[in-house]
Amino acid sequence: MREKMHRLQENRTRAAIVLNMLIAALSLFVNGFGIYLTIRADIGAAPWDVLSLGLSKTLGILYGNASIAVSLTILLIDVLMREPIGIAMFIDAVVVGKAVDFFNWLDLVPRGSSLAVSVPMLIAGLFVLAYTQYTYMVASLGCGPRDTLLVGLAKRLKRVPIGLVSIALLSTATLIGWLLGGPVGLGTLLCAFGAGPIMQLAFRTVRFDATAIRHQRLRDSIKVFFA
Repeated sequence: MREKMHRLQENRTRAAIVLNMLIAALSLFVNGFGIYLTIRADIGAAPWDVLSLGLSKTLGILYGNASIAVSLTILLIDVLMREPIGIAMFIDAVVVGKAVDFFNWLDLVPRGSSLAVSVPMLIAGLFVLAYTQYTYMVASLGCGPRDTLLVGLAKRLKRVPIGLVSIALLSTATLIGWLLGGPVGLGTLLCAFGAGPIMQLAFRTVRFDATAIRHQRLRDSIKVFFA
């Protein structure tokens, strides 16, 4: 079973790539539900969501469209920085934001009415994000645009710890989003400082080592398709 999973993760065939694309897309769709929960908690959104929500409010567009605009901008920066690009990065850029729009349209979960409701809702959303990040990364078709940007900046700022680079990046996204009218609050702090530990806990429960994944670059995926 492990050998079969390993072969699937290597994306050596068209069938493996297509299957992993579907896995990544489904994972990112459910990931959108996690973001939806953190936003519906209504105590301040995660840093990147503050930016997308602020852009949405300023331009009068759906959250999903604002999220796609932010993701594609970051993806372009990743390309200019010559960081590794995978198929899943494009799926990430489109699916997550539109999934949030879909769940907003369904209006499944009422907004948090008190901290006793909002905090557990937000934490539940962070756990959904953590586990779907695992299933998304297992597809081995590339990390998200934001994670790639963080790694790319950390490579170029060698004397600065990656933790500080992350804080600076999230702070910048939050500040710009707040200036555009995005919601900043307790939830923003919980997301900024709680997402990492929750993801680490989730990865530990499924015995997943993210550093062991070797993501396939876009050009290599194309070679497999046209071989």
